[in-house]
Amino acid sequence: LSQSERVSSDMNTFLLYYPFLFALLSFIFLLAKQLRSRKPTPILPPGSMGWPYLGETLQLYSQNPNVFFATRQNRYGEVFKTHILGSPCVMLSSPEAVRFVLVTQAHLFKPTYPQSKEKLIGPSALFFHQNDYHAQIRRLVQASLSLDVTRNLVPDIEAIAISLLDSWSGKVVNTFYELKKLAKVNCSDNLLIFSVLILYLYYFTFDVAVLFIFGHLKNHHHKELLKENYYTLDKGYNSFPTNLPGSSYNKSVLARRRLSLIVSEIIKEREEKRTNLNAQSNSGQHHRVMFAAQDTTASLLTWMIKYIHDDSNTREAIQIEQKAIFESNDGGNHMLCWAQTRNMPLTSRVTLNEKLCMISGYKGELEDGKHHLFHL
Repeated sequence: LSQSERVSSDMNTFLLYYPFLFALLSFIFLLAKQLRSRKPTPILPPGSMGWPYLGETLQLYSQNPNVFFATRQNRYGEVFKTHILGSPCVMLSSPEAVRFVLVTQAHLFKPTYPQSKEKLIGPSALFFHQNDYHAQIRRLVQASLSLDVTRNLVPDIEAIAISLLDSWSGKVVNTFYELKKLAKVNCSDNLLIFSVLILYLYYFTFDVAVLFIFGHLKNHHHKELLKENYYTLDKGYNSFPTNLPGSSYNKSVLARRRLSLIVSEIIKEREEKRTNLNAQSNSGQHHRVMFAAQDTTASLLTWMIKYIHDDSNTREAIQIEQKAIFESNDGGNHMLCWAQTRNMPLTSRVTLNEKLCMISGYKGELEDGKHHLFHL
């Protein structure tokens, strides 16, 4: 070949391989740049994430939850990671670790719920939002929980409490049957009694919540339907989150839809009769307010009763305080009033101390945080 032909051949070869060479150099450059800018891998707590998507949810529901968490705590320590209910999470089991989330670095976390539970409560629930929407809904809800409303409802709340206590009079309680309604519980005989008590206090807090939300429901059928469907919803709240027909979770989803229809009927009747309905019913927060209030209030009352029961000195002092108010009401012939509830210093202190122990069950991260050497 002549010199010009060889030059032409070399040029064609260069042009042929040039795009591949350029692509290779570009890839190496971008890879090096990414490696330089890459943050060091955070050190996560020890633990197992289980199967893809399912995580360790099957293990959680196939055994007692206390055994599930105790086993992992013994294996991994006070802070461990897992994957349950469709979400990766970190479990904290020591006072120091809990204090880190709730007190020391509380600004880095916010209350949140697993997606399966959020679906049951509803994405527009007050406690799923912040900022303007949260403030708007909160004002609507607070309107029916104001002091003026509460002050006027004190006699009605007392009537609900008296009715509940009267229903216990002379009644023999089958703890095994009652606990089947609540859950399978492994506990001592003493705690067994209070586990049954909390079930009965659910009924009390439900009736009080209905009173605050809907006022006096003259249609007893509506109240029974609300109770039936709400308890179906509540029963499936902690069930395995599979939405298959016939499953507890599926029944809860359907019960939530029926609750919305029942409330729509109540609103329609009130509109036809030109009767006002409390703010949270109009804002669609009815079952969310009941959900937020019932379990926490029933738990609070149960632990208050337990601690008062266990402390004989406190119990006797509270009995003296309450008996004086009872006698001032002509032996119960007159109903309790708001002013008298403000004149219970010892009872109020016990209530306040127990309320300070009630906290949200879930915390989700807003920003990265570090507990000792672990990245949360």
